[in-house]
Amino acid sequence: MEEVTIRTIAKHANVSHTTVSRALNGSPLVKEGTRRRIQQLADELGYVPNLNAKGLVEKHSFLIGVFFSELENGTSPSFLVDVINRAKEALPSGYSISLDSIEALSKSNGVSRQQYDGAIVVSQSKQDDAFIESLIKRQLPVVVLNRQIDRQDISNFAPNDYLGVKQILEYAIRMGHRKFGIISGASGFVSAADRQQAFDDVVREQKAISNDNWRKDGDYLPESGYNAMREILSATEIPTCVFATNDDMAVGAMRACQDLGYRVPNDISIIGYDDMSYAQYLIPRLTTVHKPTDEIVRAGVEALTKQLGEQTMNVERQIIDPTVIVRDSVKDLRK
Repeated sequence: MEEVTIRTIAKHANVSHTTVSRALNGSPLVKEGTRRRIQQLADELGYVPNLNAKGLVEKHSFLIGVFFSELENGTSPSFLVDVINRAKEALPSGYSISLDSIEALSKSNGVSRQQYDGAIVVSQSKQDDAFIESLIKRQLPVVVLNRQIDRQDISNFAPNDYLGVKQILEYAIRMGHRKFGIISGASGFVSAADRQQAFDDVVREQKAISNDNWRKDGDYLPESGYNAMREILSATEIPTCVFATNDDMAVGAMRACQDLGYRVPNDISIIGYDDMSYAQYLIPRLTTVHKPTDEIVRAGVEALTKQLGEQTMNVERQIIDPTVIVRDSVKDLRK
């Protein structure tokens, strides 16, 4: 009698032998209905697993690495938590995530192919490219989120930060604002450069006003927003509107206004970026740009899951547009 193998079952079930192997090993990548059907076929055909071979083949950790740029020096803690929560929701049942910084791993031995089944790289800087290349060389399934990368062989999902800034500044201009300050983001981050460039372009195109006293450096953390805003408010003349290039810095900026006796938005307007969950509960509620983090993470995890299941190795790339969220922190100067 011919030996019943995984390929025998696959032929009867009209699925790949990989799917059969995953089903018999209880992989979360196989739908429950498919798993039961394959198990029933295996029982009917009298399949007996080769335990020695099983030990060699089954190398899945069911662990996904989530790697961030500059975990301690720039990536917003609020954004970090947001990405983690969305990734947990989107990953197939049975998978866990492990978090680490690209900088720390780049200084060590990097990432082991046996340690992770796949990797989600939440990239802020072009300096991450060498780390991304190391993952590819280890043949680890990988997707890159948050930053548009140059290479075409990796699935990549990112927001259109330039468009988001352009749209919200044009809204402020429609509200009658002509004098703008900016608190810039972390040095070396692509998002910071894109948001700064959009600010400069809109100010120039709309013939608005900005000067060095109203342009301060930040690092995406609340304290830098607070310190930068205090400097802006110490100028002889102040702008009517300040764009803090993320919500965490906007929170710090709003606190600085309060400490120095300025009312937002009566005395000065403030705009943020990201639309973190707390933005709608601030006093006043923060006018900001909704960064499509949910959509980016969901699309990335879906693309990675396809790679894990070996359904396809097609590269998927998408730039997702943000949305302007108008609340209460920008004064209408037309009145």
